[in-house]
Amino acid sequence: MTVFGGNIFGVLRIICSIAGGIFFINVGIMHFTDTSWFEPIVPPFLGSATFWVLASGVIEIIVGLGLIIPKTREISGFASAILLIVLYPANLYMWIGDIELGDGASLSPTGHVIRLLFQIGGIMLSLWIAGWSRDKSIFDLTQQFIQFRK
Repeated sequence: MTVFGGNIFGVLRIICSIAGGIFFINVGIMHFTDTSWFEPIVPPFLGSATFWVLASGVIEIIVGLGLIIPKTREISGFASAILLIVLYPANLYMWIGDIELGDGASLSPTGHVIRLLFQIGGIMLSLWIAGWSRDKSIFDLTQQFIQFRK
């Protein structure tokens, strides 16, 4: 099926990439404009919560820009999947410790389950944006990264 002269899935991939990019950029900026909102969910063993909030904000902005730029879209899809996996422990810490965000808000147990499902969906969507499929191996990912660097 074609839409606007292109494959519908290709068009959907572009739309999802841009929407995901805008989402990551927005959240990344929030890490700088409202740092104290994110700080409570940084596990204490990591050290300075402010450092980790700002560092993750920078990474989220970079990944977001990468999802929007066509040349970097695929590798950024993989990067966003990895980012969602790496950042989930903060959400898990918030869930297990019943930690409130900087504004005093917290999620119910059902809210945490919904958040987990969205996180899994985000990882799957990121891999789809990257062009990943079940029949690809880690070797294919390595080859794709090498091609990107050329």
